[in-house]
Amino acid sequence: MRLSTDHRVIAAEPFRVPPPFRTFAVRSEEARHATAARAPHGRVHLVRTGFLAAAALDGLVALGRSRMRVSQFADIDYSHVTVDELAAAAPGVGDLVGHIAAALQATRLLGEHIDAYRHSVAARIDFLASVGAGFHNDVSRHWTACMFWNLTLAAADVEFVMPHAGVRLALAPGDLVVFDPSMAHGLCRPRDHGQAVAESFESGANDQQIFLSGELALTDAQWATLGSPWLPVEAHGQAGGLDLMVATFDERSGAIQRVRSLAHCMLRSTHDADEAVTTPSAT
Repeated sequence: MRLSTDHRVIAAEPFRVPPPFRTFAVRSEEARHATAARAPHGRVHLVRTGFLAAAALDGLVALGRSRMRVSQFADIDYSHVTVDELAAAAPGVGDLVGHIAAALQATRLLGEHIDAYRHSVAARIDFLASVGAGFHNDVSRHWTACMFWNLTLAAADVEFVMPHAGVRLALAPGDLVVFDPSMAHGLCRPRDHGQAVAESFESGANDQQIFLSGELALTDAQWATLGSPWLPVEAHGQAGGLDLMVATFDERSGAIQRVRSLAHCMLRSTHDADEAVTTPSAT
């Protein structure tokens, strides 16, 4: 399958780190990274795809909306969907997994070979629905070892914003965004200049956004290749690292709250990875 050629790499550096910190870092709830942290990936990837015609977009959006409920600003809902269900909703697309994998291959995040991307996409795909999104990050469980991808199915007059990285991307159907979820991100109206304003999503017009969503799990070697190696937490502490796993963000502006309370966030004694990974999950 031919690779997409409309691929942009948006620099997400230098990061805007609040003093007294000098850098960002993210720790993990996984036991294998309990004493380590990595820097965020300083790039956002945007691939403008063209494999979803209007009829396919309509079918996928209809299926997604039938399975998710969002009505107010910052509402977010997920629903797992199978490859067969996607094929039935968009019969003219053919190999949807292959198309998404080829678009992701353009990023080279998992290397050169298409098989790694196809395996990752086929492993799990979710619908994601939102009504805008206040600023937040995603650092639970294994997510600190992942990049996220979102394929836009329905979005109008909305931007993907990472406030601490200076990123604002206008989204349109067919846009595939790949980013490091440890960095705060949200969905905003362009007229609000990078602010997530609830009132701007209360008109009822173009209020919902629908995506297909998934993860790219990176090995430690792949993170190192990207320039974000997992290093002992002491290295990040000496560099003035602020742990994004414990940071909280103002939903509207993305500003990090109670910064001074995070002064010792990179000490091993302040981390609870062992407890986090041994807690049984709900069934």
